[in-house]
Amino acid sequence: MSDYRFCPRCATPLVERTDPEHEGGRVRQTCPDETCGYVHWNNPLPVVAAIVEYEGKILLARNAAWPEGMFALITGFLENGETPEEGIAREVREETSLQAETVELVGVYEFIKKNELIIAYHVRAYGTIALSPELLEYRLVEPAKLRPWRAGTGQALGEWMRRRGLPFEFVERPGQ
Repeated sequence: MSDYRFCPRCATPLVERTDPEHEGGRVRQTCPDETCGYVHWNNPLPVVAAIVEYEGKILLARNAAWPEGMFALITGFLENGETPEEGIAREVREETSLQAETVELVGVYEFIKKNELIIAYHVRAYGTIALSPELLEYRLVEPAKLRPWRAGTGQALGEWMRRRGLPFEFVERPGQ
């Protein structure tokens, strides 16, 4: 379950409830105050991810919170009122200062471990790379030398490589 203990609407302590008739028997956190009726659905969050192609290479970046040597795709959350395509173009711009020239859907992938649904794109970008404070460093990798990881955005990278006829093997975590 989630970390919610109190109703975000009325501050009443939440209780767990199962409604086999309407929710397939799933346990949900709910507000017992019938006038409130809040239900915490705990649905997956949509996340956008970019396989950023820059000058013929793929840009991988290391988040400031990650261990040294761990590089992955540019990712982020959608903002209210934007399409996934607009969201990934914005994330690429915010995190790398690059402009999206083209944005093509690669696919949609589950990331159950983080309760996320990843919408992945191939983004051809141009400009001068300048990383946001969120990112510590980046690498530009020849597409044939990429090593996709088994979870999350790595699945998208593997699919992108497969479609281009590039041989690859999955590794356990980004940057290996």
